Amino acid sequence: MTTVTLGDITIGYDDKGSGPPLVLIHGHPFDRSMWTPQVEAFTAHGWRVIAPDLRGYGQSTVVPGTTRLGDFARDIAALLDRLGVDGFVLGGLSMGGQIAMECYRLFGERIHGLVLADTFAAAETDEGKAWRNALADRLLHEGMAPYASEVLPKMMAPHNVAAQPAVAAHVLRMMRAAPATGAAAALRGRAERPDYVPLLPTIAVPTLVVVGSDDEYTPVADAEILQGGIPDATMVVIEGAGHLPNLERPAEFNKAVTHFLTHLPTLH
Repeated sequence: MTTVTLGDITIGYDDKGSGPPLVLIHGHPFDRSMWTPQVEAFTAHGWRVIAPDLRGYGQSTVVPGTTRLGDFARDIAALLDRLGVDGFVLGGLSMGGQIAMECYRLFGERIHGLVLADTFAAAETDEGKAWRNALADRLLHEGMAPYASEVLPKMMAPHNVAAQPAVAAHVLRMMRAAPATGAAAALRGRAERPDYVPLLPTIAVPTLVVVGSDDEYTPVADAEILQGGIPDATMVVIEGAGHLPNLERPAEFNKAVTHFLTHLPTLH
């Protein structure tokens, strides 16, 4: 268990391995343990892997109200400053991918490569804003357990829920353990997120877009928008995976990311 106090919050994080830094940002409503297969794989390939718990999740401080993507991004920058990390490769899944885009918007000069997994760039619609705020209210009222059971077959492809009970149990455990106050604050912040579509053509670092073929939340069409908008981005579709290909198909996910990391011109 590693934590660090940054200003008025405490951040839990893993920092393992040695070599060029790779920072991984988890999605909602998870924690850094979602990256366990990747921490093991990429440290074995000579990377220093840093995986924080976002504020409101895991071992990090729960902050009520509204947590905007910029708040998460600045926390990550502060953590990396404390760890003495200047340049790094940045990966994120779902909300973590949107936070990665916000990081690029705020301090892109520090980022040498991007991995955007199962995420999308567009701003929220009015309907989406209403849905996210209503869900935030529901989580505060009901807690996380009913929601977690409801969305499990959307977070993972339904056939993987049945075929991979240990993975399904891990995903369910992360969602149930997420503090409702933190999850609600993130939902309210995501409702107000900026439109990252205009940012995409300005991304001047190698970028890998990854998506599960059976992802209901961010389907392949959303990944194609990212690939088409980012100059020279490459895309890998992980067959048979839903919204969490890093857990549902870790070997395939790790192979795609390792190939990307191995061919980066910087940091090696």
